[in-house]
Amino acid sequence: MIKLESIEKYFGEHRVLNAVDLTLASGNVTALIGPSGSGKSTLLRCVNLLEIPEGGSLQLGEQRLEFSRERKPARDAVLAIRRRTGMVFQNFQLFPHLTVIQNVMEGLLTVQKWDKARARERAHELLTKVGIAQKADAWPATLSGGQQQRVAIARALAPSPEVLLCDEPTSALDPGLAAEVVEVLKQLAKEGMTMLMATHDLRLAASIARDVVFLNNGVVVEAGESRQIFTQPRQAETAQFVSTLTQTLPQAWTQ
Repeated sequence: MIKLESIEKYFGEHRVLNAVDLTLASGNVTALIGPSGSGKSTLLRCVNLLEIPEGGSLQLGEQRLEFSRERKPARDAVLAIRRRTGMVFQNFQLFPHLTVIQNVMEGLLTVQKWDKARARERAHELLTKVGIAQKADAWPATLSGGQQQRVAIARALAPSPEVLLCDEPTSALDPGLAAEVVEVLKQLAKEGMTMLMATHDLRLAASIARDVVFLNNGVVVEAGESRQIFTQPRQAETAQFVSTLTQTLPQAWTQ
């Protein structure tokens, strides 16, 4: 279980997140949606402390951190949280000088201190899982965007994180390549992977997420189950934002 309470985040004097509360139950997929600049990617990065909040608290399992503008959390506490999360970035962030399988192995070797044979076995298992084992010895530059993102997902899964964080996982891809990534994420959701994703792709959110959080100007406007948010939003602001999705809702929702 992940719980954020009253999270505040500033960039200079600009408040990007304003008293945000968020709870993720184990095994659920939650999508953060909202217009550009709403704070969804910043909130996602606050979960694994790539961005350090200036107020509020974060609890991941039994670990709890309190934040303030006067004092930053201890480095060991930050690293402990990061080890329990996996991050998938918008632009893949693969190491260009390493092969596909070496990219997946790298964290296991340098952070987890696994031996090379064990790390290679784990990496091959995950590349098979995301449907790209045949490219294990290829260089990232030779792969399509969809293939690179699938490698990035395998790398994020390598240390068996408790939660997978996805920052706009399909936004850098054309529709055909995005479909490859969506299928991988759907399978992870079916397997019970706890996921939090920031996305502007409402179709992705509707097809994968059980819960949706709509943010605007750093504030949670509305949160609830996907079907409720997309078919019967309570707030006019939410209704206007999700109105573009009405033609692509899951068929079962419209019956």
